[in-house]
Amino acid sequence: MIENPEHSFVKQLQANQNIIHKICRLYTDCEDSHKDLFQEITIQLWKAFPKFRGDSKFSTWAYRVALNTAITLYRKNKRSIATVEYEARQHFTKDVDYNYEEEEQIKLMYKAVYQLNDIEKALVFMYLEDKDYHEIAETLGISEVNARVKMNRIKGKLKKILNP
Repeated sequence: MIENPEHSFVKQLQANQNIIHKICRLYTDCEDSHKDLFQEITIQLWKAFPKFRGDSKFSTWAYRVALNTAITLYRKNKRSIATVEYEARQHFTKDVDYNYEEEEQIKLMYKAVYQLNDIEKALVFMYLEDKDYHEIAETLGISEVNARVKMNRIKGKLKKILNP
C-alpha cells in the first residue's frame, strides 16, 4: 500500500524537526523570529516535497532546503535585524540535567559562531551534528575537499575569536 504523501511528509518532518529548530536558532535572535523561520522552512519543505526523489536521506534534503531558506531570509533581513545577546535566549534544558559550566561554554561558542558568515554557520552546524564531509558537501552544494578546507579555516577563525 502506498503511503499518503501528506502523512509521509508529516512523519518525516516530525522525525527531523530538531534539525530545523537548530537551524532557526543559528539564524534568528528571538522566539518570534524563530517561530516565523520554522514556519517558512516548513512551508518551503512542503512545497519542495513532491520533488524529493529519495536519492539522499530526507534529513540531508531537509538540511539543504532549511539552510537555503534560512540563508535567503537572513540575507534579506540582515540590515534590519537587531541582535540580542545570547543570554536573552530561551534555553531548552531540563533543570535536573542543568550544567552551568557547559551552558557558559555553549554561550561562548554561539557568540563566536554568530560572528561567522552564513555558509560558515551552516558548515559548523552540520559538523557539530556529526555529519560526515560527504553529507555536508552534498547539502551545501560544494565538493568534499572544499568542505574540509572550509572547516579547517573556520576552526582557526573560531580559535582566534574564542582565544584572542
